Amino acid sequence: MSIQSAAADAGGLHTFNILHGFPEALVRGMRSSFLLDADYHHLTQCETLDDVKLNLSESDYSSALAELGALTPSTLQKAAVEKLVLEFKYLRSQAVEPMATFLDFITYEYMIENVMLLLKGTLAGRDINELIAQCHPLGLFRESTMRSIPTFESNAKGYADLYQTVLVDTPVGPYFAKFLQEASARSGGDSFGVIEEVEIEIIKSSLLKYWIEDFFSFSQKLGGETAELMEEILSVRADTNAINITLNSFGTPLNEPQMRMSERKALYPSVGYLYPAGTHKLHDVGDEEELGRVLYLFPQYSGIWGVHKSEGGGEKSIDDAFYERDVQMLELAFEGQMHFACFYAYVKLKEQEIRNLVWITECILQQQKDEINKFVPVFSMHSPWRSK
Repeated sequence: MSIQSAAADAGGLHTFNILHGFPEALVRGMRSSFLLDADYHHLTQCETLDDVKLNLSESDYSSALAELGALTPSTLQKAAVEKLVLEFKYLRSQAVEPMATFLDFITYEYMIENVMLLLKGTLAGRDINELIAQCHPLGLFRESTMRSIPTFESNAKGYADLYQTVLVDTPVGPYFAKFLQEASARSGGDSFGVIEEVEIEIIKSSLLKYWIEDFFSFSQKLGGETAELMEEILSVRADTNAINITLNSFGTPLNEPQMRMSERKALYPSVGYLYPAGTHKLHDVGDEEELGRVLYLFPQYSGIWGVHKSEGGGEKSIDDAFYERDVQMLELAFEGQMHFACFYAYVKLKEQEIRNLVWITECILQQQKDEINKFVPVFSMHSPWRSK
């Protein structure tokens, strides 16, 4: 069997280790770097941020914080993200096809976030250096492209030039092109004038939809356990986006009857457990009560919606419920072997761990110790799904 034919099938037991065994071994070794229950216990007992830094010096974050001065939630987050990016880039450097493309797909989400941040900042007249500093390191592209965005004028010709610079020169360019084409077809107007009129969040939701669908299609072509695990992970991600889009549209022009069937309908991904029956019902949803009636038809989301309805008096928010469900699902990706889903899971679980650290340090800084335990630990022996 040739290397090319072997690379075409990522799920084959007879070829996986030849091509992808080393990076998979690396990411499984990196699993041991997650904070333990004892680490979280010690962190929640800290009285100052200096105590937090001292406790983290005994963890995998010791080298990332070694040269850090005074610890703040923002500096801790930046150092932790940079550590994650360094690890991810090393994994990417060891990957061959089709794993290399799979890892690239993970970065496309952050590229979309960064481009939308730059577009939004450009329209608001913000300083480009400030915007670049806020961009996620996993989604950076050529600095010359990033710095050229504020030079365009806010007119049809300016956006035509912006298309040539940003949409063509970045890997997520096809998603932007598809959005502009579909938006232009719906409005019957000039596609290059669309960005000026449509809210940035609508554009962002459209681009994430295209990314999810594209990533889903690529994962299914890989076959094997990669296809099975990524089908579940991306289906849940698509459903989460559809629910949040609907929930956040209430009280906005996007919830008007005409907009529901045109703009909002176009934002729902064409994959997921809600698709197609659930997303079809979401087209007509006009308030939270109607959304709840739709979600109660799907057992995997009825519990999460129940958390949202009791949010005023409960200990968890709907975001916490989503995070808990995601952590449980992503942890299971490490149970199987010879697949790519563990790479996606590692990035997302590390992001959750970083959110936990920021939450803990914010609670200590603001002296809100009563709220400090409201986080979602990763690989915890006390997780709700392990204590059942």
